[in-house]
Amino acid sequence: MSRIAETFEKVRGRGERALVAYVTAGDPDLARSRELACALADAGVDVLELGVPFSDPNADGPAIQAAMGRALAAGATLAGVLELCADLRRQIATPVVLFGYYNPVFVHGCARFAAEAAAAGADGALVVDLPPEEADELLAPLRAHGLDFVPLVAPTSTEERILRAARAASGFVYYVSLTGVTGAALSDLSDVEAHVRALRSRIQLPIAVGFGVSTPADARRIGGFADAVVVGSAIVRAAERGGAAAAAELARSLKEALR
Repeated sequence: MSRIAETFEKVRGRGERALVAYVTAGDPDLARSRELACALADAGVDVLELGVPFSDPNADGPAIQAAMGRALAAGATLAGVLELCADLRRQIATPVVLFGYYNPVFVHGCARFAAEAAAAGADGALVVDLPPEEADELLAPLRAHGLDFVPLVAPTSTEERILRAARAASGFVYYVSLTGVTGAALSDLSDVEAHVRALRSRIQLPIAVGFGVSTPADARRIGGFADAVVVGSAIVRAAERGGAAAAAELARSLKEALR
């Protein structure tokens, strides 16, 4: 059983919902993003998404776009992110999902990426712009190295894509709550709930809901029908305002709402 699967099992056993939090590696530099990641783990975050900076993050809103810009300006690279991941693994037990776009992975080489991610102690990968029907080149080496593949499912996903995502997935499935970018306002949660409940018959893994989740109230409502909530832009904004301490305070309040 993977570290991600074990974590969801433990969270479920406590009668809670999981909190997945996003950090852009290298924002504003590697040392401070390491501090932020460790603070979030200490605050009770169940799964950490470690963002790989990319110059064209077209699924992300202003907060994460700016964070990626700061990280790239500070010299962040995929190799540096993997080194950061290895450093974090020596300090925290929290599962780490490498979150990013396919171009850096493709240029690095899928087999090399999977091998080095596993060696760095990562637990999985989520590649925003890699649909499941085109993921075999990456999926095979991830599986060979014991890494989970976390696909995205959206309100607009067809039945065929949902089933492909379900077959490819391990760890958990990320349900995108809206047809927009990260950090946008949440849509009608009744629609989100209906979609998530409909997915249950097709997807046996935990379902995490992200995009637009920013407050404990949001988390509490989503925790009523999903296995996890994903918070990214709100964490990034909190860290930009008040550093790791402010982001950890937000994470604690979000986690409390999920208990």
